[in-house]
Amino acid sequence: MNSAQATPRVSDTSSMAHLGQIIAVASGKGGVGKSTLSTNLALALAAQGAAVGLVDADLYGPSVPGMLGIKTGQSPSMSPSGKVMPAQAHGIKVISMGMLTDDDKPAILRGPMVSKYLRMFILEVDWGTLDYLILDLPPGTGDTQLTLAQSFPLTGAVIVSTPQDVSLKIARRGIRMMEQVKVPILGIVENMSGFTCPTCGDVTHIFHQGGGAKIAASLGVPFLGAVPLDPAIVDCGDDGRPLVIAYPGTPAAAAYRDIAATLSGRAQTAPGMPTPFDWHWADDASKPKPSPVAGKSGGAAEVPVAMDRSGGRTLVVHWQDGHIQPIDVRDLRLACRCAACVDEMSGRAVLDPATVPLNIVPTRIWSLGNYAIGVSFSDGHSSGIYTFGHLRRMVAAEVEDV
Repeated sequence: MNSAQATPRVSDTSSMAHLGQIIAVASGKGGVGKSTLSTNLALALAAQGAAVGLVDADLYGPSVPGMLGIKTGQSPSMSPSGKVMPAQAHGIKVISMGMLTDDDKPAILRGPMVSKYLRMFILEVDWGTLDYLILDLPPGTGDTQLTLAQSFPLTGAVIVSTPQDVSLKIARRGIRMMEQVKVPILGIVENMSGFTCPTCGDVTHIFHQGGGAKIAASLGVPFLGAVPLDPAIVDCGDDGRPLVIAYPGTPAAAAYRDIAATLSGRAQTAPGMPTPFDWHWADDASKPKPSPVAGKSGGAAEVPVAMDRSGGRTLVVHWQDGHIQPIDVRDLRLACRCAACVDEMSGRAVLDPATVPLNIVPTRIWSLGNYAIGVSFSDGHSSGIYTFGHLRRMVAAEVEDV
């Protein structure tokens, strides 16, 4: 995560409050029912009276339109403001690559185009005012997950697994990835938990039992619940009428509603500074607003609650545990860990300090999700990602007089 990163446009993420809680539904591997959970979870939240949007972020294998009965291959209409109008199905708003292409036409996209489409699906869609925006992620821990974590202030992630040991082990990797980029884990869902015989009512645990709860306990994250196998889930997905709509009285539909109820009480705004922000150093334009909760003893060591500057050469970071840390801006440039400044294989610094001007200053500082900042400097360098942990470990500078 220390490779070169394109500098975001200033206007892209200037105001995202209308999107409400942004919740990613993720899995370490495919085939665990993540899209089915995302769809039914969105509908269950809407049934509670919430305004919900659903982004099918699996650009290569979009399945949400089919599950909701949305026609594919038709160009979406545009709003008067020039934004894409989302489809509406069963009371929720939806956007997906599957709506833009025919069923048998593959999405052949390189990494930069994936990032472009993801940002468009979130920022250039006329969502209106939402309470929740659910992101149905592709499986794994690749470009899509990192792009979303860096570009948007995710409220948290729901991790989906099956009770199989191999699925649980891979789910653990997904959790660790989200933790690394400071995306709160809202909980684990164990899907395909057991099959209830429609004739005799006996439950057969085809993929073992209780693995989701055990891994949640071992990692110290919440367990949101287990969803049993139900043949009707497949039929409903094929028919475009999800289970919570078509068969609300089934145990699986009840499990989706219980997960939604638990999740709606658990999702909260991150405790640090409000994001996103894009701070112009020279004139303090768009300076990040401080957290409404000031730092104090006992708070988190790597969660910033405010950023300020002293004079023109010192960045001052206020941390949630009450620590105030001044950082000289040239030291900040010298501490860059991007691929142009540090050898990625050995970790050895390749940046020659003699090439960094003594009078260098930042030009912009912007947020990268909940875990880092990007900085553009007056020497033209802008590819560094400074995680909050990296900033906290830097040596404090002498504060200049304002």
